[in-house]
Amino acid sequence: MGLGTALPTIVAELDAQHWYSWPFTVFLAASAIGTVIGGRQSDRRGPAVPLLLALPAFAIGLLVAGFAPTMPVLLVARVLQGLAGGVLIVALYVMIARVFPEEHRPAAFGALSSAWVVPALVGPVVSGVLTEQASWRWVFLGLAPLVCIGAVMLVPAARRFGARSDDPPVPRPGLPLAAVGAAGGVVALNWAAQDPAVGSLLVGLVGVVVLVPSLRLLLPAGTLRARPGIPVMVLSRGLLSGLFFTAQAFVPLALTVVHHYSPTAAGVPLTVGSVGWTAGALWQSRQRELRRERVVAAGFALVGVGIAGLALSLPAWGPHWLVFACWFVAGCGMGIGVTSTSVRVLALSAAGERGFNSAALQISDMLGQAALVGLGGVVVAALATPASPTAGVAPLDLALLVAAGLAALALVRATRNRTS
Repeated sequence: MGLGTALPTIVAELDAQHWYSWPFTVFLAASAIGTVIGGRQSDRRGPAVPLLLALPAFAIGLLVAGFAPTMPVLLVARVLQGLAGGVLIVALYVMIARVFPEEHRPAAFGALSSAWVVPALVGPVVSGVLTEQASWRWVFLGLAPLVCIGAVMLVPAARRFGARSDDPPVPRPGLPLAAVGAAGGVVALNWAAQDPAVGSLLVGLVGVVVLVPSLRLLLPAGTLRARPGIPVMVLSRGLLSGLFFTAQAFVPLALTVVHHYSPTAAGVPLTVGSVGWTAGALWQSRQRELRRERVVAAGFALVGVGIAGLALSLPAWGPHWLVFACWFVAGCGMGIGVTSTSVRVLALSAAGERGFNSAALQISDMLGQAALVGLGGVVVAALATPASPTAGVAPLDLALLVAAGLAALALVRATRNRTS
């Protein structure tokens, strides 16, 4: 949460301006590998060991980053953080499935979502203060002790559910190699999106060639065909994240360039969206009887409403104040939609498959963001002119709006067909 605020200072001090986006990119790629490792180990040995190993590993990554003398060392630290973060989130999902009965899981995931509110609100501010008043290194070093304390606090609880499930996991040979392929594909696609050129296009094509067979192993069968059940929930997770974060990526740009907001004020809608996300997650936590496919469809609809508001508010003639309200609505859609995909997938998963399916949710989430944000960057860059650098934002938002509407209709129709 705080890296974005500190990153301009980091790249300037390390003389690595051309590596600006790579601390995010390598974290994303390493997370793909970490989710697969965490899912497989959670299915085989239970979530306790992966959870308790991931937190110290993340702390080591923070320490390496805090003392990094060069950008390559910082990138190694981000790889460690990404691996640990991927393991951590999947282990948490499996832990929720092991500890909470199905009717209480919506509340558990609502609580998990609410844990993002404070970091989203204060993380960038604290990071900015530390960077200006002390050093950007304390953004990493200051968190390491807290992570270690958290690991120690979890030990007593983890002992109660450390044993593996009685339901053995399905053998899935080739998962580690597929995870590496997915990570490489993400890196290649991000490289191609950030540097549009003939050579980058070839790199992107190679990334797709590597990524597609990897996904056949990493995602449940039928995901790309939106097969009912777990596959359509996994696909919905990626689409929701891709639509939301692609639209959000260009909000600060449009507010700054078109409506002349300060950088700080231009980031406020992102915080408002985080609050909406938590509100939506908490609302769904009290709705135990709802059909989760329809809740996810409602999530798509609310994200679509938010994106439609962006399309109206971001042009020069638009009411710029509308962006705050509409992005709260979009955040609510993410809160009910993303959380419901997790609840539904765990409800449909055998005990020995919870780790694999939770990892598939995270990989779909990550790839949806990487693919659509990268594509959105290409669209905005292609339509930009010196006089109107944000000319591509409104057409992009309209395309995302159509995609959200079609996804919502498809989910509702699939639910009706199954009911009939």
